[in-house]
Amino acid sequence: MNSTLGRSPTVGLLIGLIITLAAVAAYSWYITRQISGLRALQTDLADRNRKDTLQLLRIQNDLNTVALAMRDILDNDEHYPVTAWSAQFDRIQADLTDALQREERVAVGGRPPEQQRYLGASLAQFWDATGRMFAVARQGRDADARLQIQLSLQSRQAALSTTVARLLVQNNESEDQTAQRVEAIYGQVARQVYGFLGVTLVAISLTSLYLIHANRRVYAELAMLSERRQDLAQRLITAREETLREISRELHDGLGQILTAMGSMLGRAAKHAPEGSPLRAELREIGEIAQTTLDNVRGLSQTLHPSILEEAGLDDTIAWYVSGASRQIGVEVSYERSGPAVDVAASIGIHVYRVLQEALSNVARHSGAQQAWVRLRLDARALQLEVEDRGRGLKAATARRGLGIVTMAERAELMAGTIDFLTPAGGGTLVRLRVPIGGPEHDGR
Repeated sequence: MNSTLGRSPTVGLLIGLIITLAAVAAYSWYITRQISGLRALQTDLADRNRKDTLQLLRIQNDLNTVALAMRDILDNDEHYPVTAWSAQFDRIQADLTDALQREERVAVGGRPPEQQRYLGASLAQFWDATGRMFAVARQGRDADARLQIQLSLQSRQAALSTTVARLLVQNNESEDQTAQRVEAIYGQVARQVYGFLGVTLVAISLTSLYLIHANRRVYAELAMLSERRQDLAQRLITAREETLREISRELHDGLGQILTAMGSMLGRAAKHAPEGSPLRAELREIGEIAQTTLDNVRGLSQTLHPSILEEAGLDDTIAWYVSGASRQIGVEVSYERSGPAVDVAASIGIHVYRVLQEALSNVARHSGAQQAWVRLRLDARALQLEVEDRGRGLKAATARRGLGIVTMAERAELMAGTIDFLTPAGGGTLVRLRVPIGGPEHDGR
């Protein structure tokens, strides 16, 4: 069997399946990591850029507030001293210092460090100049203090505002660059996914082609084995029938003739014995035993191979067998026939007869029923034989493993027919044999 079927494709298919699943799992993990990292990068950059922009807007707002305060100092119509704005400038300085520190922590990494140092140094210089201006004002020199505002502080404030505005523009550009970078990464991941899907589809296609090829090879070998098994079963059944025919012929022609001769000789010997003598009675008794043995031998000969099948046909053979089956198997058998008279080849008839024998034998041995029904239906193209009882029913294990069941199925297959083992509505067992007996689908075996 192993040499006929060759190497099983199961190992190769399992290896291919394991490799494919491992590749899918590894790549799925890789893509998940890539997407998670990309999502984290996008979230981090967007969050930092948003916070940086908010702090820059805060710085710009403070610088605008400083500009307004300096304008108020210069346009002071009520002649307030310059030092009156000192507290306001202190609050603005504290807020600007805090905003600058926060902005340095969340500044986008792509910004040159020189810009950050320049902004911090410019703010420090501005507040130094502001401190000197308020020191002059505290000496009562408001005019000099206002002159410093006009000559130095306003230009410094304008330069700081410009720097912050430039940083805001850079933040917007950085956000656009981040979006382009993320889009490029998404595009790369998408191309990798499509590439992996393509490779996976190719692997699946190759595996499927290999599986189809392996299945076709296995099915072809199984078909060849099935054909060999069927041929072997036919040979075995044919050899069995030939053997039974020879044994039947020997019993009928050999032992039967001997018993017939013995009966004749005992009859003649009894005539020579005196009437009423014990010898004559014993000879008659021996003759009766010989006749009974002869009848049994002829019955056994017909059971082994019914010669009536070749002489009278399947219809009469089944009727003859059923008529004596009640006495032979101890079960009352009712017979029903329907359909026109059809000649059935002896090669088919012997198989139908054996199926009937085995089915009734199973009724007697396994069902426990006291009655069985045999139905034969014939038409020009098909034959259907049914054997039904109301016994215990056919167990599944028996249906699978019983030698008689297997033999019946083999005979049905040899006739290109079908056989079913059913459970009727009332319980018990129904054996249904269907055999084609005409038409092009029948091979005549």
